Amino acid sequence: MSWSTGLSFSADGSGVVAHAGNVATRLLADRVGLTGALSGAMVRRGFTPTHDRGRVLVDVAVLIAGGGEAIADIDVLRHQSEVLGSVASAPTVWRALDEVTPAVAKRIDKARARVREHVWSQLPGGLPASKVADTDLGETVVLDVDATLVTAHSEKQGSASTFKKGFGYHPLGVWCDNTQESMALMLRPGNAGSNTAADHIAVLTAAIAQVPAAYRRKLLIRADGAGASHGLLEWLTGLDAKRGRTVGYSVGYAVTDKVRDAIVRVPRTAWQPAVTAAGEPREHGDVVEITGMLNLRNWPAGMRVLIRRERPHPGASLTLFEHADGWRYQAVATNTPVANGGQVAFLEARHRAHARVETRIRHAKDSGIGRFPSREYAINQAWTIAASIAADLIAWLRLLALPTALKACEPKALRYRFLQVPARLTHGSRRRHLRFPRTWPWAGEIVAAFTAICALTTIPSRT
Repeated sequence: MSWSTGLSFSADGSGVVAHAGNVATRLLADRVGLTGALSGAMVRRGFTPTHDRGRVLVDVAVLIAGGGEAIADIDVLRHQSEVLGSVASAPTVWRALDEVTPAVAKRIDKARARVREHVWSQLPGGLPASKVADTDLGETVVLDVDATLVTAHSEKQGSASTFKKGFGYHPLGVWCDNTQESMALMLRPGNAGSNTAADHIAVLTAAIAQVPAAYRRKLLIRADGAGASHGLLEWLTGLDAKRGRTVGYSVGYAVTDKVRDAIVRVPRTAWQPAVTAAGEPREHGDVVEITGMLNLRNWPAGMRVLIRRERPHPGASLTLFEHADGWRYQAVATNTPVANGGQVAFLEARHRAHARVETRIRHAKDSGIGRFPSREYAINQAWTIAASIAADLIAWLRLLALPTALKACEPKALRYRFLQVPARLTHGSRRRHLRFPRTWPWAGEIVAAFTAICALTTIPSRT
């Protein structure tokens, strides 16, 4: 192979910074005021550590965003000390994470909320609208809640058998559909219930607190069938009753015997075509409302039940009822009235858009929660917070800095094209210059992203 003729190898290079794109996420955290806010949240009276704890937590988030899977991966950032300055060692990171007590975690949440408000104020064009059926939901902030299973391959504190016969954790999270931010992420044992109302209320309370006050007037909460619990829907109905605020919900609803009896009684002419993501009539898909055919007196007032039917895909798992007539059925519960644009086909399409949360979960597993670093539950809880911050940094990078060629990249692609690209560090005129390869396909976009980050306005840090 002629290309390798005369090629030799050594480990004596200098001036080269690997994973230089990580500098962008770290710089972004500083520019929007996140590092300073976390420093204030994690300060301890009478204790002045060598490494500022807010900086350490940001660095953990940066390493997670860049593809790190273990605390020892902090050495990637330590390698970049000529650019980043002093970076904490792995033992210091362990200690910093161990200091994230429940009280500190609450202060971290408040700090993140304050920074998020500042970030949203800088969004070009304002808050992006959530897209549904070739239209958008305007000013509505959409929060998608869902849980996932994470396998533990070794004995870890708090891990337990899951409902799918595995072993590990069962974290529950909330993501903002408008921005792809991670609004709240709760680590739970593997045997935590899928439809535990208390957990859903706790994580949604934390998520709503992350929404800037000016944007809380119109909220939509979406969940799968695990959200169809009396406790959760009654709580959401109570929030919706507050003056000056609209809190809608759209959750999966169980197709019970009573629901099946109602479906049988639906006149053929009552079914109407479902709509596609492009807003066009969907072939072999219909919707109908059966609220008036059910006894819902034990459910919150104003709840509606919608049914979707479609011809099943080959290999789909069907019930005996579905085998009998050849349709597959799904039910949705919502409190959006007809007067507020609550047409059946649109509401059903709006609920199907909840499927985007699966992408958020996949990204989260690829960026922190797919593998927990410690045997100790408290350390893994702190790691979960860092993973949530990492998701925010990636979301803010897209919203505030990335050019079009990089904006749509998933985390893996973004690392390949940007975050893990090397650069050469040079010095001159008392300045440092990070030089990305001229021939790199996305070199121009990388420089543009750094330029946009440096142009951001920041907020003063405070305790």
